[in-house]
Amino acid sequence: MPVITCIDDLKSLHRRRAPRMFYDYAESGSYTEQTFRENSEDFQKVRFRQKVAVDMADRSTESTMIGERVTMPVGLAPVGSTGMQCADGEIKAARAAQKFGVPFTLSTMSICSIEDVAANTEKPFWFQLYVMRDEDFVDGMIERAKKAKCSALVLTLDLQILGQRHKDLKNGLSAPPRFTLPVIMDLARRWRWCMGMAGTKRRTFGNIVGHVKNVDDLSSLSSWTSEQFDPQLDWSKIARIREQWGGKLILKGILDEEDARIAADFGADAIVVSNHGGRQLDGALSAIRMLPHIVKAVGDRVEVHMDSGIRSGQDVLRALALGAHATYIGRAFIYGLGAMGEEGVRTALEIIHKELDTTMALCGERDVRNFGPQNILLPRDFLDEYSSL
Repeated sequence: MPVITCIDDLKSLHRRRAPRMFYDYAESGSYTEQTFRENSEDFQKVRFRQKVAVDMADRSTESTMIGERVTMPVGLAPVGSTGMQCADGEIKAARAAQKFGVPFTLSTMSICSIEDVAANTEKPFWFQLYVMRDEDFVDGMIERAKKAKCSALVLTLDLQILGQRHKDLKNGLSAPPRFTLPVIMDLARRWRWCMGMAGTKRRTFGNIVGHVKNVDDLSSLSSWTSEQFDPQLDWSKIARIREQWGGKLILKGILDEEDARIAADFGADAIVVSNHGGRQLDGALSAIRMLPHIVKAVGDRVEVHMDSGIRSGQDVLRALALGAHATYIGRAFIYGLGAMGEEGVRTALEIIHKELDTTMALCGERDVRNFGPQNILLPRDFLDEYSSL
């Protein structure tokens, strides 16, 4: 076992241990992957101001997200097919998040069902909903989330039409994988993954199979899923979902100032500045670049969260300095899960936390909630944009 010191170490181990199609699923964007790359690259342009001779004792990384206390302002983002990166992946990730004291968000397109995760965790988690054409399915998912005592509904708005990801098409991505010769040859080298999958019954989309009429095998599942994302999703449908849910609502996928103002007027508890990790509209600006514009557009009317591109505790601080109240990691925890299961997710969270705490201290701050524009330096292109806000 190599010494794990950063998220990239977990990524390397994940690449060796997970089947190629599922590693590629996590590590890819749509079309040219420009937005996917820039999501991470643009973080590196934001520099920190070092401060010295400041009392750094008794530091705190604690914060809140939609009123819930968290060990650090970092949640686990919803990631589809998490249970294909590692057997029972959603359960393992939820347990790691629960023990660490940060939110876990279960995807509609999870392998472990909402009931599976609820039965194997002790604290409420969040549920992410995709709006489908089948309103009975959507209504049913909301009721199941209520029954599972989920404490927030995360409504994803940027997947009305599925962005094309070349790697997924070329790999023949499916859950479970179809046993073609290339897949069999790949799996032959991933014995840890195979042993884990052999020991679980959770190998396909648990929130769908058995809950939708006539969807009971891989073929019918693929057909149903490809037809179901609702291209007619609008604010009237979002209002209907809010009314039915009745609890805390987070709107995910905001990358435009006008959309942000509408979401704030709508009364969401939080919005997530996100471009789906670069997996939807290729050529869109990075989330970190759009963040300060959206923060200015909504002011303090709604809690602003952010995902897409975060790979370190330093990235978390950069987002906070540019106005985010909290952040989410997706790929960063998936690398850990694919590398070492629940222990890997815990390790990813520990890495993020240590980087956040150390950097905060060296910037002269004792409380993460005070980290702000005074702690960073911006390059000219960022500065020109930021000064115009």
